[in-house]
Order: sequence, then C-alpha cells, then structure tokens
Amino acid sequence: MKNIYVFLGDGFETIEALTAVDVLRRAGADIKTVSIMDGRTVLSSHGVPVEADIMLGQAELDDSDMMILPGGLGGTNNIKACGKLIEALRKQNEKGGYVCAICAAPSALGANGIFEGRKATVYPGFENEMKGCEVVGERVVKDKNIITGKGPGMALDFAFAILEAVSGKEAVKQVKEGMLL
Repeated sequence: MKNIYVFLGDGFETIEALTAVDVLRRAGADIKTVSIMDGRTVLSSHGVPVEADIMLGQAELDDSDMMILPGGLGGTNNIKACGKLIEALRKQNEKGGYVCAICAAPSALGANGIFEGRKATVYPGFENEMKGCEVVGERVVKDKNIITGKGPGMALDFAFAILEAVSGKEAVKQVKEGMLL
C-alpha cells in the first residue's frame, strides 16, 4: 500500500497515533504523519509535541490507500473542523479505501454520516454522534474498509488490525514476535 496517513490535530491522543505509526513502520509500511494545523509541530493531549512528516496540503488525498485518525477530544474537534479532511475521508470511504479511527475520532466520521450502515466502536459517551451506524462495544471493529478502536487501551489491538489489513496476518505475527508479544 502507498500513501498511508495518520492525521494529527492539536489535542490528539499520543498513544493512539504513535502506536499505529510504530507498528506499521516496524513492518516496513510507508506511513506518514500529517498535520492538519497551521504548522508541522502538533501538540498531543498530554503536551507531547510531535513533528508531522508533512502538512495536509502535501498529502496526496485522492491517491490514499489508508487514512487513520487518532482520538483525543481536542484532536477530534480539530478533525471535525477541518472541512478538507472530512471531504477527503468521505471520498476515501466511497472509493473503498481504508478509513480507520479510534477513541473519540470515529465520532467525527459518524457525525458526518461516513459510517452509514456500518458497524463501529467508539469511546463511551460518543455513541449519539454515530449517525446511521450500529455501535458495538468491541475493542476493535473491522467492517469492510472501516476499522475502529474503542480507546487508548486498545491502541495496540487497533494498530495490529490496521497492519493485518495492510500486510496480512504473517506481518502481524512477525511484528508481535519482535515486540515480545
């Protein structure tokens, strides 16, 4: 796969974003962090500054294979406010490209009808924003091209579900062995 992006807005959940990046890079995937803010340095919900690989305007959104959204309330609110990203996510879903979101981030997609007719999970308390979606309580849910995770404690499960979609079960097995899991 090419053009795998993790979108970062101020207030993103550190463990959810960087775990996905770490796991996929361990497997050799070309994954890039993308700032949706005014600069490349994005501040996590716990005050960790992260230098994004590229800015939103540099991402090849129409040629993306996978778009990943970490949660965190502030990060999710910044995603919801980024019309260009929401439109790209809508198009990504329509073409059958992977759309992945964890914690509160699925609510940004649910609120915009992107999960219509699908199953997904979301951080407790955000269920009412999941328009037209069947919210289930599982840790990680994969429904066709949609992968969702429930919260920060599921960051590794979420990352491994993404890796399996990108590279298959053998890649997951190898990365887990390398991580002593």
